[in-house]
Amino acid sequence: MFSPDTRNVNSLWAAVLAETLVRRGVTRAVVCPGSRSTPLAIAFAAHPGLEAVPVLDERSAGFFALGLAKASGAPVALVCTSGTAVANFLPAVIEAHESAVPLLVLTADRPPEMRACASGQTIDQQKIFGGFVGFQHELAVPEAAAARLAYLRQTAAHAVQRTLTPAGGPVHLNVPFRDPLAPLPDDGAAQLATAGIDWDRFFSHLAPATPSLVFGPPPRLSPEVHGVIVVGPAQPADLEMYIAAVAEIAKRLAWPVLADGLSPLRQHANRFPTLVTTYDTVLRHTEVAERLRPEVVLVLGEWPTSKVLRAWIEASDADLWLATERPDNRDALHGRTRTVALGLPALAQVLPQAIDANGYQRMWARYDGKIRAAIDTRLAAETGWFEPKAAWLLATALPAGTPLFIANSMPVRDVEYVSPPTTRAIRPWCNRGANGIDGTLATALGVAHGGRPAVLFTGDLALLHDTNGFLLKPKFRGSLTIVVINNRGGGIFEHLPVAKFEPPFEEFFATPQEADFGQLAAAYGVGHTVIRDWPHLVAEIATLPASGIRILEIRTDRKADAAARKAWFAAMAATLG
Repeated sequence: MFSPDTRNVNSLWAAVLAETLVRRGVTRAVVCPGSRSTPLAIAFAAHPGLEAVPVLDERSAGFFALGLAKASGAPVALVCTSGTAVANFLPAVIEAHESAVPLLVLTADRPPEMRACASGQTIDQQKIFGGFVGFQHELAVPEAAAARLAYLRQTAAHAVQRTLTPAGGPVHLNVPFRDPLAPLPDDGAAQLATAGIDWDRFFSHLAPATPSLVFGPPPRLSPEVHGVIVVGPAQPADLEMYIAAVAEIAKRLAWPVLADGLSPLRQHANRFPTLVTTYDTVLRHTEVAERLRPEVVLVLGEWPTSKVLRAWIEASDADLWLATERPDNRDALHGRTRTVALGLPALAQVLPQAIDANGYQRMWARYDGKIRAAIDTRLAAETGWFEPKAAWLLATALPAGTPLFIANSMPVRDVEYVSPPTTRAIRPWCNRGANGIDGTLATALGVAHGGRPAVLFTGDLALLHDTNGFLLKPKFRGSLTIVVINNRGGGIFEHLPVAKFEPPFEEFFATPQEADFGQLAAAYGVGHTVIRDWPHLVAEIATLPASGIRILEIRTDRKADAAARKAWFAAMAATLG
């Protein structure tokens, strides 16, 4: 049983780190002397599951750790203080890289405010080992907060795994500490440690890292538990294989599938018995969200766009399984997450077979059906400019199979909120790697080049940010229709807390613009049409041009739309009560 060192924040932080390493299979640590690494040295020396070996010289320590790891095949921790001590590890790190030996290098450091100001024994330690480590990360400065400790646990657990996969080798964690470095008592850590954290549960999902994460059916992935399958944004190369694999997983588990608006699943709804598309609205109802609390969550690939869904997963305290073949850390929630490093077809084959839908699946279907009907009824009847209706019409009126590139900020969220399940095989594309608006137009042109007529759904700022993309027009082969919501500014910021602060909100966040899209289109020789009403939009997108670039501009009122959205979400969620 874990017994945290609660003398101060640094002690607690280092104790959680040591416990995580031990549970992930680290049994040896080579520790060099120094002041800044004091919390690590004390925690490692005190842990009964670690053999901590003190070594004076860092260069020798590095190669000693290398020998331990070579002989055992298991990851070995290597610890030093800040400054040039770190540089002395480089020869051993290089050898570990070339020999694929699992070393976990932990370099203590001064906090950011003590760097670049002539503070003693301080150098730039970030990425100091360059390309000779398979993974590097600077940990946060210690905080006595449960969420930060969860982040520490998951990041350290991932770091250990990366010493063994995909190819094995050294990994670097830079570990900053503020004073006091010695275990002098304070109140913060003690209060947190006694505030109800279930330490057994906190560490319960951790197991020793292995060179391969391919294994049999993960525990509790079975039809007998209340589980949900969450499918985030996906742009698979083999679309049919992807859809078939997810459908088989859903069939075997008899769990509802919560499909992100950027997932192609929404456009192949007939393949899934319970495909939930309204979870963002359903989960805004507090009592319903509690009734639907899952025991297990299986995330396929990427995390979902919806903040509401992410928050619900975090609050559920469910067992989390992330199915991904990527070697990097994809766990943005820092939950008690375990990775299933299997391709989706292989995962489907190791799961048990459900006999029939269960009550939990039927409950999700009932709530989703009620909200789906309310959304569709409201949007079908809407005659005024309500921005989500544009996303709804694109899903229902575009020609079947159309490639649809969706810009970040409000367009991606409108697709998430209202895009219905269909069988029209519209293919969503997006730039959700970093979630930025950079290169929106140019990327959409790349998707459309040489292919079937495509559509870009964007806001005004995202399009204006990449107007140089129009310079590609002379070389562009294909058809791109740009549906732009022009609300003269950043509509997404209207939904953030900063919108209440004026000034500086309107000028510095909403960034209002007065660009004339007609003149912009003329400058580049592309077509431009101002959409008069919703039937006009449907007429323009029901059949797409065979070639060329054109802009369909929808002019809306940003502030009125934001107010209407808030009232709409509240009213929709209330219908579940």
